[in-house]
Amino acid sequence: MADGSRKVPKSDDPVLPKRGLSVGGMRLRDMRSNEDELAASGEYLHDALTQHKEEGLVLAVRARWIALAVIACLLPIINFDISVFYYEALIAGFALIGWAQLRVGRVGRSRPEVLLIFADLTLMTFTFTVPNPFMGDSWPTAMQYHIGNFSYFYVLLAAATMAYSWRTLVTYGIWVAGLWMTAAVLILFLGYHAPGMTERVFEAVGRDQRILEFIDPNRVDIGDRLQEIVVFIIVCSILALNGWRTNRLLVRQAEVARERANLARHFPPNIVDEMAAQDKPLAAVRSQTVAVMFADIVGFTGLAERQSPEAIMALLRDFHAHMEGAVFDHQGTLHKFLGDGIMATFGTPEPSPDDARNALACAHDMLARMALWNETRCAEGKEPVTLSIGLHYGNVILGDIGSERLLEFAVIGDAVNVASRLEELTRELGTALVVSEALIKAIETSGDADREALLGPLAARDPMPLRGRDDPIAVWVKQP
Repeated sequence: MADGSRKVPKSDDPVLPKRGLSVGGMRLRDMRSNEDELAASGEYLHDALTQHKEEGLVLAVRARWIALAVIACLLPIINFDISVFYYEALIAGFALIGWAQLRVGRVGRSRPEVLLIFADLTLMTFTFTVPNPFMGDSWPTAMQYHIGNFSYFYVLLAAATMAYSWRTLVTYGIWVAGLWMTAAVLILFLGYHAPGMTERVFEAVGRDQRILEFIDPNRVDIGDRLQEIVVFIIVCSILALNGWRTNRLLVRQAEVARERANLARHFPPNIVDEMAAQDKPLAAVRSQTVAVMFADIVGFTGLAERQSPEAIMALLRDFHAHMEGAVFDHQGTLHKFLGDGIMATFGTPEPSPDDARNALACAHDMLARMALWNETRCAEGKEPVTLSIGLHYGNVILGDIGSERLLEFAVIGDAVNVASRLEELTRELGTALVVSEALIKAIETSGDADREALLGPLAARDPMPLRGRDDPIAVWVKQP
């Protein structure tokens, strides 16, 4: 039922007055403004509203059909003659309108849907103000209007609360009021009158004016009809207020979905679930020991010079997709894409005993994925891509950095600098992977059953000097 647009819909209803109406002490214009401020969740709000509208409309139409079936069965019991088929035909019309609403209903403004709503209310007004042409005796048109059939409008209203927004419910009340009072005016001036009936009633009741007014078949009681529509508008307003509250809750849920999706861009799904269940904010600055990884494409500058911009962008997208999958598969956190490289951590936002092991397993997985990817690239006649990785295990500082307008969850500290320098060291040592001894020791002391498989491809090297550091650092490298 959605129209396919990813724009945030403002409403799923037609027209409302800009001034004068108030619900629960709040002007509709203010309610509309408050709602639009909340509706900043983009596609998540659109998806939530679409699902809410689709489910509500299906339930509303099914409820309508059940109610119409009950009424259709009840009518012959109350009055079984040929005139009942007229009302059965009208019931079929209501069922058909419901089917049409199900077909054209969607989130956002829909002219066909608005017309069907108005047709629904117009048919209801016609049913209870125009006498049945198949009835044998003629009675005044006001008599049909006199009978207390207005309550059937509440059946339509109850179904509308499941399918339409609070704006539509208020509009519902306005349209019903206009149609019902228009019917009163038409009956008053154009309806069929039987003065003889009024005279006979007058002779029967004598001079009691109140009784005469109550049972006069030619009288259109504007006061009673006005009372009916005022009560109906009050009920519509109360239901609209509740619908507005429900819509705000829906928007907030869409905000939560958007926030979870933003987290999912940085953290694996299981970590997102864990963070969502905690009250501890990411913004709390703290220090903890984590594994830090930097991965980069070797010789990317020359590669970029030999290929078109479109080819380079396609290469980077594929590269990032392969690396992202490996990081998330090993419980890592992807902090940022660095052009032709990435930065990831293992142990953020919450540390675990397997952080060092997960980081090294991820590095091996990345190299394996790159090998398979290069086989595909070579088969397509493309240049292979060489990956370099640096890993370190140490203390970092976590927290949000930036301004009030732009924040970033950052990991900073000496361990980050060391991991970056180790990645640079891969060129000098002629290897794809350089790991600090601190990370190796963390794996050895963890008692991991797979440590032999993880450490087997690595060999220890003499301590190496790193740019910007006074003391050399012991490293392990992946053997050719």
